[in-house]
Amino acid sequence: MEEIAMTVQEHVRTSRWQSTSQALRIGVGLQVVCLALPLLDLWVFGSIERHVEAAYPQWDASDVAKDRNAIVVALLIVGVLGLASWLVSLWAARRDRGVRATVTTMFVLGLSTLAAIAGAGGDPYDQYVPLWLGSTILVLLALPGLAAVLAAWFRERA
Repeated sequence: MEEIAMTVQEHVRTSRWQSTSQALRIGVGLQVVCLALPLLDLWVFGSIERHVEAAYPQWDASDVAKDRNAIVVALLIVGVLGLASWLVSLWAARRDRGVRATVTTMFVLGLSTLAAIAGAGGDPYDQYVPLWLGSTILVLLALPGLAAVLAAWFRERA
């Protein structure tokens, strides 16, 4: 009898946050894509390098490469931290522990960080990160994040 009660309890615990978990899993996948974008740009597209060259036309190739690499590394660091946030939120949903607080906090911190990075600039940059890259990452991650928050706060009752 105890076994049946534990099975039912485990099912209720895992299905209670099913929509939230699904949005978080999509977020994890999109975060991996967003981690790959700066690397693809570095190896294939070259828009970050052109962005740096446009800001500093007097720089030689090695200085441009250093600044380009700094931008790519910063995006990768933020991306890895974002991936950790998605995974922590997913863990909370699977354990049924502080789901609303965890998902909401991670969403606010992540979106604030992404908005700051996508929009931050300084002389001579309009934005440190090329507009297409910053806005793509921001939009790709905001959508599942918002879905997870809404699912956490307006979930089905189990």
